[in-house]
Formats: sequence, C-alpha cells, structure tokens
Amino acid sequence: MADIRMPQLGETVTEGTITKWFKQIGDTVKEDDVLFEVSTDKVDTEVPSPSSGVLTEILIEEGTTVDVGTVIARVGEAVGAPAPTDQRPADLPTEPDQAASSDEPVLAEPLAVAPPPTFTAPQAPAALAAPAAPAPSTEGPVLSPVVRRLIAENGIDPASISGTGLGGRITRADVESRIASGRPAASASAAASAAPAAAAPSAPRASAPKPRSGAGEAREPLNRIRRLTGEYMVTSKSTSPHVLTAIEVDYENIERVRTAHRDTWKASEGFSLTYLPFIARALSTALREFPHLNASVGEGELIVHPETNLAIAVDLNFEGLLAPVVHDVDSKRMRAIAREIVDLAKRARGKQLTADDIIGGTFTITNAGQYGTLMQFPIINQPQVAILSTDGVSRKPVVITDAHGNESIGIHSVGVLALAWDHRAFDGAYAAAFLHRLKEILETHDWEAELV
Repeated sequence: MADIRMPQLGETVTEGTITKWFKQIGDTVKEDDVLFEVSTDKVDTEVPSPSSGVLTEILIEEGTTVDVGTVIARVGEAVGAPAPTDQRPADLPTEPDQAASSDEPVLAEPLAVAPPPTFTAPQAPAALAAPAAPAPSTEGPVLSPVVRRLIAENGIDPASISGTGLGGRITRADVESRIASGRPAASASAAASAAPAAAAPSAPRASAPKPRSGAGEAREPLNRIRRLTGEYMVTSKSTSPHVLTAIEVDYENIERVRTAHRDTWKASEGFSLTYLPFIARALSTALREFPHLNASVGEGELIVHPETNLAIAVDLNFEGLLAPVVHDVDSKRMRAIAREIVDLAKRARGKQLTADDIIGGTFTITNAGQYGTLMQFPIINQPQVAILSTDGVSRKPVVITDAHGNESIGIHSVGVLALAWDHRAFDGAYAAAFLHRLKEILETHDWEAELV
C-alpha cells in the first residue's frame, strides 16, 4: 500500500487544493499516470502517480485545501484490491480554501558590483480572512470546510443541492453551480429561522436605494485564481510604493530584421518571431548594468540578485495569470530565449509547469502589446522591485536625423515601455536611466547578428 501525499510545488508553498481527480476508487493506476490536479498559490498542475496498482482510497475530495505532505489517497496492489466504495472519511481538514542555452557572450559586460547575498523568497502572503462560517450541524450531510463556508456565505439550503461527489457528497463545484443558477438562496422557513428578530422602529425612516437587477443578470462566483490574484495585488500595492516611468521606443531597427527573417524563422522554429524575445534579450543586458532593478527589498536592505531570472506573465485564456521563469536569461542568446518563452507559455496553459518553472523570478515582463495597448501601469510581482509592461507597437510618423544632422519625417514602428517600480529600492533618476539604456539597446543593437 502506497500513500499519495500532497506535493510541495514551490519552495514557499505550504498547501494545495485538489481541483480534480482523474482516477476513481477501484481504477487501475500505472506509474506516471496523471492522478489528480492540484492548485496552489503558485501554479495549477497535473500530478502523476508515483506507483502502480489500484486506487483503493481517496481521502481528500475535490475542492478541499490541505497542507503539503498530507496523505490524500492510497494505491494498493492490483491483485485483491478492494472494490470501489462510495464512502469517504468524514474527518476532513479544517483549513479554509486559499485561493536551450548558449555560451556566446551577451550584449555587454556586467558592472563590477559586490557579490550580493543569496536570496530566499519570503513566504507567500496569507489570504484575506474569510467570514467565519457557522458551526456545522451534527445532522444532515457531511460537508467539507470549503463547502460549508460557501453555503453559509450565500445563505443556501444544503437540501436544495444535488451532490455529485462520491456517495452523493456535495462538492465545491456543486455549490458554485447552484450559486450561478441564480435560484433563491434558501427556503422561506430556513431564512426565517436564520434571521434574528428585528425590533420595530419607533419612527419610519428612509431606506437606502437598492441596486436594480437587470433581466437575465448572471452572477459568477470568483474562482480561486481570481481571489488569489486580488489578494496578492492588494498586498503588493500596500507593500511597495509604486511609481510609473515610461519611454517611447523606435522599433524600426527590429522591424526590419523581423520582416527579413519572418518566414524562415516560422519555418524553422514553428512559431512567429514577435517583439518579445528582442525586448527580453535587451532587458537582460540593461539589468546587468542597472542591478538595483534585479533585486528584492528585505528587512532594511536591498537584496541584489547575482542571477537574472525573467518571469513572463502568461494569460490563461482570460481565466487568470501565471508568471513562469526563464532562468539565467543573461546567459542565453535571443533564439534560445524565444524558444523557452514559447515552451513555458504552452505548458502554463496546459497545466504542465513544474515547481522549478515558477520559482526564483527576479524581474517580470507583462506583455499586453499584442492587443495594441498604449500604456498600462502594472503591479509589481512581489518580492521583486520592478515590472515592465511591453505595450503595443504601431506605425507612426517620426523625426529622422541623418549622420549630418539633417532632419526628415519617416514612418516607423513605435511603442511604449512602461516600468512600475518600488520607490524604496531607488529613485526616479535611476529608473529613467535604466529605461533610456534599454531603449538605446533596442534601437541600435545589431539584431541581425542575433539570428545567424
């Protein structure tokens, strides 16, 4: 008999939520078969079985959050394995739900700086406190802490929900589906018994106007990743004094290279040559020249990282964001960076990232430019001190100065880079100088040499 435990998917991860079981009790399981899907504050991923046999017990139901290391299932010998059963243990945990490298030289030599201390990422911020749920009744269906809380928060009568879990248990998905249906929250008798008796007012008083509910209005409960994103963004804004500095970049130098190599690149690599790998490549050099942006704020100190690990925000089909990491980006040429970005994005959307893919980031890029944005003010990915928004590139008239100082008007590809930064780490002059250097690299570097 082998115990299946909640894995630790990241150095600061302390718990995970079972979002889906791919096998049921009595199913034959082979080693490395996908067994379940887990969601943490860092990543959603599918977890393979560490051993072969028959799934004899599922101890933690879908939608339940448990600590790392908790036994969540058991796999036994295939011969004589117990038959499937609808029974599930009643004593569930009580924790609330939480929401190719190259050795070629880089663009510029690094500045001589003192070796920084090794950085250990702090624990992820705690989730915002949820309203306390009433103590569960000793009668009626057995409900997990997550389900109890959702039912209490929305005033739902458990008897009105049809459970789809093992043994007819009510799962989190059942409750969320019930909420989304828009049916009355609870029976009249239940509402009457739950509401305290109100004293009659001594004199009539005006009541506040109630918001009107439109016909066909749909209410969608915030999923776990939306709640966690909100909590972390609020924490980041309250932790770092955010400042925005932006600069306009002439991408015509890059556009000529992209146009000349677009077809051969797509044929050889299998994906399009976008602006993002050019920006990531230039950024790796600029960060080495301005190391205080490749840093974190500690207790009364700035922790400057020796490695440059670039986190790239990936949209998950409008359902949330993940920021997988290109490690040691300053040691890689542009083609290798482009390949790794595409690979990480595909695996993020396919829920195939590992813990190593999402830890250790020292600077973040968020790429909204594919939608033609002018400029956005991103929120810092804690505990980092800066994040760069790569916004839309469009054809615009610009002033062109030739080698003799003569000016003319031309049509070039132009876009904005917007840097959100932590004012505790440095001041505006440092941020502006960094963006000026990044702009200079993008506009003047020999990008043709990067593709040979």
